[in-house]
Amino acid sequence: MKNSSDFMTEANAIVPRISAEEAIAKHAASEAIFVDVRDSSAIAKSGTIAGALTIPRGMIEFVADPETQFHNAALQKDADINLICGAGGQAALAGKTLKDMGFTNITNVGGFGDWKAAGGPVAE
Repeated sequence: MKNSSDFMTEANAIVPRISAEEAIAKHAASEAIFVDVRDSSAIAKSGTIAGALTIPRGMIEFVADPETQFHNAALQKDADINLICGAGGQAALAGKTLKDMGFTNITNVGGFGDWKAAGGPVAE
């Protein structure tokens, strides 16, 4: 039987973590997609990355699957997708789910507080 630590170890092993500074550079220079996987109440309190998609972790499988009514066409299997949450845990787990679904270019940006502290662009 697995526990939360097991799930985190697996996710962190396959979803690379990048620093807020690296993520900010990607945000400024490319067509990278940023996804905030926190629930809407957390995002309403703090804001999120400017231009980020907001997809709660509990919906990621449905929004990433082109066979569902919830699919977001921005989520293509080879897109540069960068996930963020409150501290990095939910982003890692969502990233593993996307990797399991065949997405190839997923990174974990970590926590929104780090993004904001590093001067990343924010949408309130």
